Amino acid sequence: MSNMMTFQVTGTSSKMKSELKAKNHSITIDEPATMGGTDQGADPLSTLLASLAGCENVIANMVAKELKFDLQGLEFDIKGELDPRGLMGQTDVQPYFNHVSVHAKVKTNETQERIEELKVKTDARCPVFTTLKAAGIPIEANWEKA
Repeated sequence: MSNMMTFQVTGTSSKMKSELKAKNHSITIDEPATMGGTDQGADPLSTLLASLAGCENVIANMVAKELKFDLQGLEFDIKGELDPRGLMGQTDVQPYFNHVSVHAKVKTNETQERIEELKVKTDARCPVFTTLKAAGIPIEANWEKA
């Protein structure tokens, strides 16, 4: 018997805009006008970074429960840098992120040492974080008390 979970999105795209569904939820992904889009949704790369924040939050809450860690909330500031020449077709430039930085402010009464334990365990178990890491993208993550 398999324990696999399946995640699926379906939808349609027209020009730069995609209207997608994930279960009962709608997701619009678009580009700003400067990239030929209509700016009706976040761009795909920002959406990927938002997925990282959301995933880290979910896993952090799971880990906090296991560690009996007083987690009252998280604030994320996540940046990804890439050279756009790669996605524009220049073959000697990678089209994906060169670097991702995660800065999290943790709302808690716990010590910095405990915050670090929460971060390490969360990063190791977060599917989005580990996917980026497995792709060889350098990820710098710093968590501190809010």
